[in-house]
Amino acid sequence: MLSAQGDLLLRPWRPSDASVFFAAYRDPDIQHWHTRQPASEDQVREWFQQYHRAWEQETGASWAVTRGGGEVLGRIAMGSMNLDDGVAGCAYWVLPAARGAGVASRALMALSAWALGEAGFHRLHLDHSTRNQASCRVAVKAGFLLEGTKRSDAIHSDGRHDMHLHARIRGDESLA
Repeated sequence: MLSAQGDLLLRPWRPSDASVFFAAYRDPDIQHWHTRQPASEDQVREWFQQYHRAWEQETGASWAVTRGGGEVLGRIAMGSMNLDDGVAGCAYWVLPAARGAGVASRALMALSAWALGEAGFHRLHLDHSTRNQASCRVAVKAGFLLEGTKRSDAIHSDGRHDMHLHARIRGDESLA
């Protein structure tokens, strides 16, 4: 578990979180920006098992972003983990009721501090649609510098989008 400012706690997903996770993917914004979506709560629980296996195999990690370990506010994850090179990708979403309160940026800052510190990673990266201004603000606020634009790199609900690439490396000035 990782602590973040403002009583946020990043913890592993629990089977009892399946209904909240599934409901998140009924939100139009999350549906728009995330093409991979669960079809049922049973599938969500399967995803949670995959997250657990990825952690054990050191290939990925996914946490519930919670208020003090209880109420789920969002998700933050690391994927494409390469421990030899010390690099990983980050992703996040926040439930509608928790948006605009800095939840995603605080969670990303906590994850970054842990990953680039104790966990020993050298570089974290993330990408988002150039049209997703909220995600861009989260990345910048968490210290992820804009490195460039990947043209026509991802498919969203309305077609292909250019994607901004952001990264943070060990040694970048800390914002925490």
